Amino acid sequence: MATATDLPAILGGNKSISLCQDEALRWPLIDTADEDAVLGVLRSGDISIHPVVQELEDAYKERTGRNYALTHNNGTSAILAGLHAIGVQPYDEVIVPSATWWSSVMPALHCGGVPVFAELEPDCLGLDPEDVERKITDKTKAIVIVHLFGMPSKIDELVRIAKKYNLKILEDASHAHGAVYKGKPIGSFGDVSVFSMQGNKLCPSGEGGILLCDSEEMYESAIRLGHYERLLGLESKNKYFAATGFGFKFRMAPMSAALALSQLNRMDERNAQRNENCRVVSEKLEALGFDTFIPENDITRVYFEFLVRYNEANIGLPIGDLVKALQAEGARVEAPRYPLLHQQPVFTHHVWSKIARLPATPENPIHVYDESDLPLTTLGNGTLLKLPAFPSANKELLAQYALAFEKVLSHADDLPRTT
Repeated sequence: MATATDLPAILGGNKSISLCQDEALRWPLIDTADEDAVLGVLRSGDISIHPVVQELEDAYKERTGRNYALTHNNGTSAILAGLHAIGVQPYDEVIVPSATWWSSVMPALHCGGVPVFAELEPDCLGLDPEDVERKITDKTKAIVIVHLFGMPSKIDELVRIAKKYNLKILEDASHAHGAVYKGKPIGSFGDVSVFSMQGNKLCPSGEGGILLCDSEEMYESAIRLGHYERLLGLESKNKYFAATGFGFKFRMAPMSAALALSQLNRMDERNAQRNENCRVVSEKLEALGFDTFIPENDITRVYFEFLVRYNEANIGLPIGDLVKALQAEGARVEAPRYPLLHQQPVFTHHVWSKIARLPATPENPIHVYDESDLPLTTLGNGTLLKLPAFPSANKELLAQYALAFEKVLSHADDLPRTT
């Protein structure tokens, strides 16, 4: 007869996870070093323009090997500036993923661009190179590569396609601070690359972002758009726009930059702890039949979020019922938080063309979005399960999470189904 120790909690057994998780899962981690960095800027009185911003830009250039870095008030602004810098014009098509945060896509509308959604590939949840190539037309201008949840996309294939068709790449590395692809840091591959430093990111500043590139022309284009105060310092004719800029004000607050720089100094150590904790849990879940997106040996991923794929057909337990049973064990698991963008009303109800200010013409009919498009992405998104990234978890908590999964799956046939 099964005991309370053996049975899943949803069937009357004891919870597998008894440890308090609040501190183990808390993020961001703020300490006295961060406080001192922010207070130093605050007490200086230079709270709009301060040298710490340049220090942060220099640190990112050093980490990524890029020639130019330009901080922004958030990652969304940096993406808009990047699309502007690579020259996206009205009616230009920009190939984008659907399973991502909206900032990877929506700024294209404000350049007059037309998002074209492509499927995700199943190995690392990046854009599927084959579908990207199928979606290219004579109107395609750029590809937005997103390294989702910290997993590098299939960069070699996507860069090869971009070069073949003379397309620009905007690399959205917001989830992938510290990831490495075949010896090169993520953030070094796009014509323009962008990191977000929003409070959940691996280098949090509260709000903030940074644009990186190697082209002086693109760098100055981004300056023109949102950093009027830097224009006078340029040698080119762009300095003549200093009185107006191009209409936006995107500079980063120095106190946010101070926090980001302080966090960046300890990011590698903290990433290593997350990676090790997620590796321990991944090995347990792989043995139970989950795909945990463990990368190839020449790729180092990071864990902005810890997503795994569940094969419902092999277990016979619907994923929604699995989640309920795991939550009853005390596990903080849930479905992915990103709704698929191509299914959102802003696209399916044609609101997007009004945002982009694109009237229909015989040469440029309004692009129609269908929520039934991208069947592979839609199917794949429904198989994903989100776990904590365990930034400060100890081995006992990791073992309790593994036990929760083992217990639930061992009683899969007995668990209640949602009617």
